[in-house]
Amino acid sequence: MATKTETQRGEVVQSADQAVDRTQRSADELLVRDDADESPVLSVVMPTLNEEDGIRTCIDWIKAAIEELQVPTEILISDSSTDRTPEIAREMGAVVVEPDGKGYGYAYRYAFERTRGEYIVMGDADTTYDFTQIPRLLDHLEETGADIVMGSRLDGEIKDGAMPTLHQYIGNPLLTRFLNTFYRAGVSDAHSGFRIFTRDAYERMDLETTGMEFASEMIMDAGARDLQIEEVPIIYHERKGEETLDSFRDGWRHVRFMLVNAPGYLFSVPGMLLTAFGAAVLLIAHTGIEIGAMTLGTNSMIAGSLFSILGVQVGSLGVFATVASDPIQKPNDMATSWIMENATLERGASAGLAVFTAGAVYATWLVLDWALRGFGSVPFTTSSLLAFTAIVIGVQLVFSSFFLSSVN
Repeated sequence: MATKTETQRGEVVQSADQAVDRTQRSADELLVRDDADESPVLSVVMPTLNEEDGIRTCIDWIKAAIEELQVPTEILISDSSTDRTPEIAREMGAVVVEPDGKGYGYAYRYAFERTRGEYIVMGDADTTYDFTQIPRLLDHLEETGADIVMGSRLDGEIKDGAMPTLHQYIGNPLLTRFLNTFYRAGVSDAHSGFRIFTRDAYERMDLETTGMEFASEMIMDAGARDLQIEEVPIIYHERKGEETLDSFRDGWRHVRFMLVNAPGYLFSVPGMLLTAFGAAVLLIAHTGIEIGAMTLGTNSMIAGSLFSILGVQVGSLGVFATVASDPIQKPNDMATSWIMENATLERGASAGLAVFTAGAVYATWLVLDWALRGFGSVPFTTSSLLAFTAIVIGVQLVFSSFFLSSVN
């Protein structure tokens, strides 16, 4: 039995195929206003903040796409302007809503909750995205069965002056690489704002951000939920109106959000690597194993101890972040997964006490030997450093287990 989404998809394709066989309706006839009884098939959403220079052109482009598709469509403007943007939009048949909060992401989320179409298109109202290309994105969505189709600027054409050189060749490619690495999105232009997705895909995602990182969150969440993302090359045009993007501030917000929501990459993997490296240095230095013509000495032993202690602490933070924050991309390494499944206060505290006791027994012997020697000078040994390293790590494990129990 066909689902509601599949049925609506068929209606879109059928409407487009039959458009040449019947009298075409104008865009104004196909526009569904907020007081209309007709339900739209397509919803086009644009957030606006003083976009009176570009809003008219964007709505004209949308109307051209509507006439090509011949499907009932609503245009939602999520507006926080102080200029004539909302008046122009209403005059042209758009539905204007005013978000009760601030931020680019919140403007989108506020409007998405008020859409009625089975397909949702999002894009900026500054003429950088050519909305006449909506049918291309919708066709690709139909052909591939994807959940989301994005317009790729980096695989398409970027007009002169449309994107700063720093963004085009460093910022966007680097952020896209981060996102693909952390979240397996497999896209070429993660921060393109021209997208179409099904209502089912939107309802499966759990979008929460309010700022510019919303563009990253959507792709991150979709990738983590194994939604199918496809791309279509597009032309990116020069904007009309004043630029509102702060390159470094907004770029950092994207990076920060990606890292915070991937504790495996931020904490768990670095923690395991630091611990493994520190333990290896400790073992090699303590046993006197030669590496080529080199033998690790006391200083290397101290460095190994510090790396081991630091690694355990960083790895613990990965477990805490996973439990306390419910990140989009949970760690999937074997160590963290095992801890998440098996860790209890009793087991963690017992393991910590065992490590602590092993070090404390030897440390106690050292103190007694020191006392028997009349509290004189005692030579430093690698065994004593191992003992005190075990004491510190054991204490870390005990208190980490209690903390994990309190936040879990």
